Amino acid sequence: MKTYPLQSMTMLQAQQHQFRLVDIICRHFPGSDFLTQGDLGLVPGLNQPLITHRVEQVIADFFNAEAAALVSGAGTGALRAGLAVLTKPGDTLLVHDAPVYPTTQVSIDQMGIRIIKADFNHPDAIKAAIEAHQPVACLIQHTRQKMDDGYDLGEVIALVNSYQLPSLIDDNYAVMKVEHIGCELGATLSTFSCFKLLGPPGVGVITGDKAKIEPVRGSMYSGGSQIQGFQAMEVLRGMVFAPVTHAVQAMVNDEVVSRLNQGEVKSVKQAFIANAQSKVLLVEFHEPIAAQVLAKAQTLGALPYPVGAESRFEIPPLFYRVSGTFRQSDASLEKRMIRINPNRSGAETILRILRESCG
Repeated sequence: MKTYPLQSMTMLQAQQHQFRLVDIICRHFPGSDFLTQGDLGLVPGLNQPLITHRVEQVIADFFNAEAAALVSGAGTGALRAGLAVLTKPGDTLLVHDAPVYPTTQVSIDQMGIRIIKADFNHPDAIKAAIEAHQPVACLIQHTRQKMDDGYDLGEVIALVNSYQLPSLIDDNYAVMKVEHIGCELGATLSTFSCFKLLGPPGVGVITGDKAKIEPVRGSMYSGGSQIQGFQAMEVLRGMVFAPVTHAVQAMVNDEVVSRLNQGEVKSVKQAFIANAQSKVLLVEFHEPIAAQVLAKAQTLGALPYPVGAESRFEIPPLFYRVSGTFRQSDASLEKRMIRINPNRSGAETILRILRESCG
């Protein structure tokens, strides 16, 4: 089975990401300001906490964007905010010809947006869809929706830009793992969840064009809709540690897939790496034993379900069913395949749990 996972940063690249983020923090947080827990409320002239404002400036600078905003609702809330500023009810949105991520589909349905699909793996299909249906915006998921997806995000963005079509990128599961996110590649807006970057639950980021971010800020006029200063500081502290942590995880994935494909666990037919949606190890068995393996693995210490997909609460490896979008594309995968996310574990732990679970 052929997959096209995103290219993870090397350990050196991850370190440089960390160092660059810290350098930007130093420029926005003089002296002991970074040691604060953060302020609250609507600061006059900003209509948001001062610390939240500073953190947003750091994030915008880091991603080479004009502006950034922290929003409630994690990545789903950020995507919803992006959809709200790029579309209105009844508008047509271009999406990839694949199952839409379930929480995103809910937002699309609730907002009364009409979708048209094109296979993003084929540029001619994108051109034909734009010319035939005249969508008002394009939603692109950075990570893979189907196992055979191999489109290059930058190339898709460049193509839709050539039609002056605004683009909204779901960068969840890619931020701090790859070198560049959507807005750095020319997209109108990037969105992602801070929970997947060792930050607090319930906080999302939308970053990109200032003219599109300002309406998002306007929609958060009341104090209760603001991301408070202490939450913003949790976001920033998590982001500092995320690149190196994810680079270690990528190295573990590479080691485990290599050893499995060399026959270390006899029940395994093949193993490969895919972005489903986070970058994980997919393990296919000779027999339909996926349910048995998952049940046994949790008794041996593996996590049976995600909390926030690589959140700070997830330390042991995750042994889980293949993603919903993958199951929609091939229902038979559920019986013969599982996905493993190393989280903070090493190769020996993963192989031990897998070996004993297959017995």
